[in-house]
Amino acid sequence: MSGAQGNSPLLIELPEYLDGSRVRLRPFCADDAPVLWEAVDESREHLAPWLPWAATYRSVDDAREYVARAAAWWLLRQNLSAGIFERETGRLLGGCGLQGINWDLRSFEIGYWLRRTAEGRGYMSEAVQLLTRWAFDALAANRVFIRMDVRNQRSRAVAARLGFVHEGTLRNALPDAEGKPRDVHVYALIPEDYRGLPWATGSE
Repeated sequence: MSGAQGNSPLLIELPEYLDGSRVRLRPFCADDAPVLWEAVDESREHLAPWLPWAATYRSVDDAREYVARAAAWWLLRQNLSAGIFERETGRLLGGCGLQGINWDLRSFEIGYWLRRTAEGRGYMSEAVQLLTRWAFDALAANRVFIRMDVRNQRSRAVAARLGFVHEGTLRNALPDAEGKPRDVHVYALIPEDYRGLPWATGSE
């Protein structure tokens, strides 16, 4: 896979999928819309406090529209979103991706969500590891970061567990589900941090 700094993002080869021991990350396709709708609908109350978009899903057509937009973003290298699927069963567990991309700086934000019934099993930690490795090893990242609502303890635990560095708290930085400003934590890795992580070097 090409990751050279001089390449146009549109010419960078992207993988069909990323495999971990238990999860597979791959771009959503049109056939995924019904199961995506099911996962969001099942988890709406669980997701909505942290992810305002969850409240906008009202039917499977909303999922279809998202999948179409995500495919366009993927082709344009604007937002590299993927579904998180259980390798053994193919079940959709959630979604994740590299977003807020600045190709000039090679800076990538990781976003993620997990359906309610898949929480607490380590799936998200594995998915974030896969995305982080991809960003640094294949896309020549200079910075990978995660932002989360200061009240979202589960999301914060994922970042801390994987060795992301807490850089600080941004006050009134993002709107919540009601459009009110909320504070967010910022966790990040730069290449020097990443190379020192046991799971990144394979020594774990």
